[in-house]
Amino acid sequence: MDIIQSLFSSFTWDTIIKTGMRVTLILAFAWIATKFFQKFLQSFEKRLLEKSAEKGEPPSESEKRIETIIRLIRQAVFLALWLTVGLVVLKEFGVEIGPIIASAGIVGLAVGFGAQNLVRDIISGFFIILENQIRVGDVAIINGTGGLVEKISFRTTVLRDLGGVVHIFPNGVIETLSNLTNEWSASVFEIGVAYKENTDQVIEVMQQVGQSMYDDETFGHLMLELPEIFGVDKFADSAVVIKGRIKTRPIRQWEVGREFLRRIKFAFDEHNIEIPYPHRSLYFGENSKPFKYSQFVTDEKSVPGVAPSSQ
Repeated sequence: MDIIQSLFSSFTWDTIIKTGMRVTLILAFAWIATKFFQKFLQSFEKRLLEKSAEKGEPPSESEKRIETIIRLIRQAVFLALWLTVGLVVLKEFGVEIGPIIASAGIVGLAVGFGAQNLVRDIISGFFIILENQIRVGDVAIINGTGGLVEKISFRTTVLRDLGGVVHIFPNGVIETLSNLTNEWSASVFEIGVAYKENTDQVIEVMQQVGQSMYDDETFGHLMLELPEIFGVDKFADSAVVIKGRIKTRPIRQWEVGREFLRRIKFAFDEHNIEIPYPHRSLYFGENSKPFKYSQFVTDEKSVPGVAPSSQ
């Protein structure tokens, strides 16, 4: 009781007026800073939305992602601002804030050690969302595991693979991230033809197939440009491999690639272009000449050293 009386007795009207004016100024400054920061966040949000629209990102996804980022920034800044204002106001009323700050630092250090993985996940998730590295609906490979992105939060990223298995990755442990559907995708193909074929003619047929798909009402709008035929890529054991690429809209590369290969098969059959299978030559000893497999099957009794098959 004596402490309270001594505390109130130390206040004079002059002190009360001066303290009240300082506290009012502090609160007014905090209010102005709050309004200024809200205006800044609104402008920042508008710029992010415009940038997302320029990249062709769906409005629903961009608005959700940007709203999450803005909300997190607003909460963090406002919490720090009003905690600081509260401590300054307490100091104006004569409260010693040094022990409070020291206690808060010790508690924060203890919590930081106990929740360092959680803090790491949240910080990593914030930058994943801020930088728009992946979005819900993308196909991505995370730490060697591929799948459709079903959910992104500040703590975890959820993938569902082709078999329906759900993979949950804490954002802090993501070491490698590959987005297969960012802005545009591509179907890369390697098609082998027999060594006897004229590769220039083969490439011409492939270009014709690509042009027909580009002009198609169903698949044309999924392709960003005509297929790129790079040319002969390598000489394989039984085939000359021709490599190329089709740029498509995001996540459409598999649909377009399958249709392209289907049409290539029909076109090759029409132009009598052989898609080879592995060839093997068999011989027995130095005095035996190589023979064809068909001859071996139809006339195996005539091959030295080969017993007739049982019927």
